Amino acid sequence: MRILILTYGSRGDVQPFVALGRALVARGHEVTLGTARRFETFVREAGLGFAPMSDAMLNLLDTEAGRDMMESTQGVLQSLKWTVMLTRTVGPAQAELIGDSWAAAEAVDPDLIVFHPKTYAGPHIAEKRGIPAVLAMLVPMMVPTGERPNVGFPDTGWQWWNRFSYRFVNRTMAFSAGRHVREMRAERGLPKQRRFDLLRDSRGRMLPVLNAVSPSVLPAPRDWPDEAVMTGYWFTDHGDWTPPDELAAFLEAGPPPVYVGFGSMAGRSPGRLAKAVIEALTRTGMRGIIATGWGGLKPADLPDTIHKIEGAPHDWLFPRMAAIVHHGGAGTTAAAIRAGKPQVVVPFFGDQPFWGKIMAQHGVAPDPIAQKSLTADNLAEALRRVTGDPAMAQAAEALGAAVRQEDGLKRAVEVIEAA
Repeated sequence: MRILILTYGSRGDVQPFVALGRALVARGHEVTLGTARRFETFVREAGLGFAPMSDAMLNLLDTEAGRDMMESTQGVLQSLKWTVMLTRTVGPAQAELIGDSWAAAEAVDPDLIVFHPKTYAGPHIAEKRGIPAVLAMLVPMMVPTGERPNVGFPDTGWQWWNRFSYRFVNRTMAFSAGRHVREMRAERGLPKQRRFDLLRDSRGRMLPVLNAVSPSVLPAPRDWPDEAVMTGYWFTDHGDWTPPDELAAFLEAGPPPVYVGFGSMAGRSPGRLAKAVIEALTRTGMRGIIATGWGGLKPADLPDTIHKIEGAPHDWLFPRMAAIVHHGGAGTTAAAIRAGKPQVVVPFFGDQPFWGKIMAQHGVAPDPIAQKSLTADNLAEALRRVTGDPAMAQAAEALGAAVRQEDGLKRAVEVIEAA
């Protein structure tokens, strides 16, 4: 089959879909991945076709409004508030993504489309072309359940509240995207939809829904429909990666260091965060590796006990660490779990506080520290705990061993091929 994968976001939103694409190619399919232009080299080097999409939505994170959002947002409710506030600002960028998605389909002529919720044109394109569509996400926040509330909502124990939390998120997405979908369908000669619904096609049939999360970390709810699958994580392996000489020498020069990296997250004060990290590592006498990433931490002068890197494959680096300090992105959290290492989660916004809470519940991390509350004092305390608590180390290794036994990509490919 010719398969078009549509996704959008930071590298953490793209990398699992690259892994999925590679798994589909290994099965003999022809795969093109449509995403932001800044990831073209990354996608093509993985052996996938590439369809360009505008960087405009990502560029928003580098604006004052984007940094304000990262600085002041904790949980999905606040993320949704920002979605409403920025609707007028991001409207043109959303329209661009819709146009880019259609252009990708016209270029590829796919037999099937896999789409992330941010690329919500996907099912409408599939409908127009008469082909299957599969919804795929890294956070299980679309399919309602009575067993637990949606990401970012308080857990009241009430089943009606839990189901409402999913409907609320879906309705808020409709508020942000509904007008663009109505205009798109009219322009493309598609009939009016009864309502905005990413889970069902225009005839009301539920789409296959892939949730790229480990069932060992977050078990699939018992009241989910058969179409919703908790596949397991989608990992990319870099077994043949060779570290730069400076990194290899640093790792060999002493005990395992602590990794600190917040991906593309920086908020309004990346310098403040870097200062707190350096001070905490110095106070505890621990060696550290700081990953600056795309727009993330900005450390100044570093002592010999701290090494700065632009980035490195998590599957290679994390098993060599004593602990992992990160922002709680779904992909980084998954990599830290797989490595079997204790974690300190410093969430910025969106689903990140949720994953921090889940890690604490599994006993592999202390309670998360919101990035705007991070200080050298509370980070040093957390570092002492995660590197000095045998029970936490054992819990981290046990959860990692369970995740390493899973094959999320195999399960995802099975669902796609059956769609």
